[in-house]
Amino acid sequence: MKKERIVLDTSVFVNPESKYKFGRKPTTAFLNFLKLAEGSKKCIFYMPPSIYAELMNFIDSSKIPAKLLLFIHKKAPKKYELSMPAMFFYELVDDMRKRVDKGLRLAEKGIRQAKDAKKIDEVIKRIRHDYRTALRTDTIDSKEDVDLILLAKELKATLISVDNGAILWAHKLGIKCREAKELKSLLK
Repeated sequence: MKKERIVLDTSVFVNPESKYKFGRKPTTAFLNFLKLAEGSKKCIFYMPPSIYAELMNFIDSSKIPAKLLLFIHKKAPKKYELSMPAMFFYELVDDMRKRVDKGLRLAEKGIRQAKDAKKIDEVIKRIRHDYRTALRTDTIDSKEDVDLILLAKELKATLISVDNGAILWAHKLGIKCREAKELKSLLK
């Protein structure tokens, strides 16, 4: 029986929506996942090194036995060898352009609202929140996101993430995705 290849995102272990399936804190969630992965006969797990490094920022690695880390295969995608459809880049650039324009409109709105100097800090806080939401929600917004998608494409693997942007753009490339909440039952 061929094992299903799974590419894991950091969000599986740190996002409140998913980590509770394995534990309340990222270290506990990751450790409990690894214990289940150790016995998995159905799946083989991958992480790009950039995602693994990102995850280690949230994990107390001294609490993770080295032998369990062997169940996560760290593999970088072949960035110089993979081919991508031109339409993918066309849509990505178009999406980014719309997001930048929306960010500019938010900044203009904030400037108009900042007439009263007493409210400037409040306006700045709101602009930062709205700007971050406009530019980062439902898109790939990091090199780590790109690594996830490229590795899943290269390996013809299933991507497991809570990041809606990574999932949305993975779907555009025909990459199979599963919800993080399915991972625990997949391991049992």
